[in-house]
This record gives sequence, structure tokens and C-alpha cells, in this order.
Amino acid sequence: MASRNILVVDDEIGIRELLSDILTDEGHRISLAENAQTARDHRLKQRPDLVLLDIWMPDCDGVSLLKEWGNAGLLTMPVVMMSGHGTIDTAVEATRIGAFDFLEKPIALQKLLKTVNAALKHAEHLPKTELNLASLGKSQVINELKQRLEQVSRTKNALLLLGKKGGSVELCARFLHMPGTPWLSLTEYDKLASAPLELLEQVRDGVIFLEEVTALNKTEQKGLLLLLAKADKFGTRVVCGTTSTLPQLAENVQFDNVLLQALSSSTLKVPALNDHREDIPDLVVSMASLIAEKTGAAYKNFDVAALNALRNAEWPGDFEALESVVQNLLLTSLGEKVTLEDVNRVLEQFSQTPQEQQEQVTPQMVHISQPLREARDEFERYYFQHHMKLVNNNMSKLAEISGLERTHLYRKLKQLGINIKG
Repeated sequence: MASRNILVVDDEIGIRELLSDILTDEGHRISLAENAQTARDHRLKQRPDLVLLDIWMPDCDGVSLLKEWGNAGLLTMPVVMMSGHGTIDTAVEATRIGAFDFLEKPIALQKLLKTVNAALKHAEHLPKTELNLASLGKSQVINELKQRLEQVSRTKNALLLLGKKGGSVELCARFLHMPGTPWLSLTEYDKLASAPLELLEQVRDGVIFLEEVTALNKTEQKGLLLLLAKADKFGTRVVCGTTSTLPQLAENVQFDNVLLQALSSSTLKVPALNDHREDIPDLVVSMASLIAEKTGAAYKNFDVAALNALRNAEWPGDFEALESVVQNLLLTSLGEKVTLEDVNRVLEQFSQTPQEQQEQVTPQMVHISQPLREARDEFERYYFQHHMKLVNNNMSKLAEISGLERTHLYRKLKQLGINIKG
């Protein structure tokens, strides 16, 4: 077997050194931690291929550390618990939580090698590290969100998630996805119109996720209605997201009222990042660890002032914006730690330009004191920019929504000074 990185966590120096000698002789690279905090620091900086984790340690027991890694989305390597005779029941319980196996002390050589080899082989099939709903935090807002999603998970009903663009809607949808079942993030909406039952067969007993339901044209909406009507027979859950509110959907003449009724029976608002700022420091640490693991960037700790600045910042781009800022900080900060100066430097780069602020004007912000033509142009500019974002600059869908011929549409956008991207 190829050389692997193994982390040994035990407060007894004799056991650490013994396991290190044995596993080094087997060709593995060994890191040692005498307590839970050292193990935490090591896991944040890199993902070991295997962890041998003692149950009883002076600062934190191994089972609590195991749960902590699981809740942060960091339990993506096999963990083998090590226990004395009096803690076997605890070790067995740990396997239910997520540990791969347990070794009873004193550890027999052959048992050790057999368990390590089995765990390393198992590691090859584990999923890559990713953020999950547990990573969002422990605040009351997030705990209540999890509770509501758990209630929804007991049924196969369709669910409409209302959340900000760039938010954590998809994390909520994935919370409802059972491991080992199909998952489909639907991006080719035309299949809803042409083959909705084929989609259900493809994702039988799994989850179909649509990020923005208002991007569907009339034909695709009818296909979604059929899909919703038949989903229960296939054991498939359909989760739709939208940045609109229910009143906005009701006022949208392009959105099918029957579809709205079908979806509005089960809706859930996903809190924005600004609604649970107290979770941002822990979320930043989790993001930094996962980004370092995925990109190969060096992991860096954030000092307290840096974390406080991120917590107090405004996040119009929500979850995705915070993730981009954290990645930027890891890649461009020069010191061993990310400092307040680093955060201020990067946040300034992410601040909106006057043009971007103008693009986000809402109808309520149109200045009615100006001449009619200017006020109308201002509203039309908002109208087209709003719908262009919803349909990802798809001119065919924008023409259908606005009721304009495409030639007239292009002329109108040019007249309003709107750049057609992509």
C-alpha cells in the first residue's frame, strides 16, 4: 500500500511514539497530537488520510471532537477510535456517529495493521470535503432552519426555498438528500418540457433541484407541474429555489398561477448571512480549511480583528461572496495570519461600484420628481436588468417575459445603455 498521512491523537507519549514507530516502519508519514486542540489545528491545515483518535484526553474527549468534525463538514477521512477497557461502549457509540472502527488498548500489532489497512482502503471511496448545512453555524436562526428542514424531510412533498442570490439555498436542498440516492441539479430546463417523466425515472428515490424557478418559460412550467404531480410515484423530492417572494411570484404575469399554488403549500425562507452574523467567524474558519484542501493554498489562521471585521461587514452577495473573500484572503495575504488590514484590503475590492449600485435600483427608488421620460427609462432599466439576472442573460427568455420581439428588445436595451453580457 502507498505511503499515507496518518494523524495519531493520544495524550500518552508512550502510545504516540509506539504507534508512530510501527506505522513509520510500514512506510506511512505520521503526525502526532497530544490533545484535541493540536488535532484541530492539524485538521484545519490539511486532511490526513486516517486519524487514530483516543477517547479520553485532558481538554476534550475524542467523541466530542469526532462530532465537531462531522458538524463542520471535516469528517471526510476515516477515524479509528482508541479506547481502554472501560470505554468500549463509548467507542461503539462513536462508530454510530461516524468513526470507522475502534481499537482496544493495549493494541495488538496485527489488529492495528489490519484495521489501519482497512481504514485506508475505505478512505479511497469517501467523498471530498464540502460545506454542508451544519457548517453554517450554531445560532438559533440556523438551528431553527435545520429543525424545519428535518420536519420537511419526513415527507416527500415538493419544497420551495426563498432565499437571496448567492445564498445557501442549495445547502438546504442537499440537507434533504439521502446518501446513496440520486441527486440532480437541473440546469437544462428544456427537459422539463420534453421529458419530465424521464427525469423522474433518472432520479428515482432522489432529489431534483432547480436553483431559480422563475427562469422557466411557460412550457417548462407546465412540465414542472406534471413532474410535481408524478414525483410521489417515483419517490422523488423536488426542491425549487427562487430569489422572489411569494407576493412577487403572484404578481409575475409570466408565472403560472397553478404552479404557484402547488409550490406555495410548502415554502421555507432561507436566512441570509446578515441574519446570523454570529456564525460568520466559525464559518470563515471552516471555509478556509476546505478551500485550502481543495485548491492547495496554504491554510492561514485569522486573527480576532479580522474575524470581527468579516462578521460586521455587509454581504449583499451572501454566502458565495463570503466564500470568495475568504479564498482571496488565503491566496493574497502575505503574513502567517490573516489580519484586519488584509480583510479591509480585500473587502474594498469587493465593494460595489457606482454602476453596480445603479443596476440594483428598485422601483421604489425611481425618482418620481423627474420628467416622465427619464422616470420611465429608469424603471425600464431596472425591469430589464432584474429579469436578465433571473434568466442568466438568455435573450429568448427575456423576449418572452417582456413580450417584445427580439429585434425590438435588442434596440430597447441599447437605448437604455444596458450591456448584453455573454
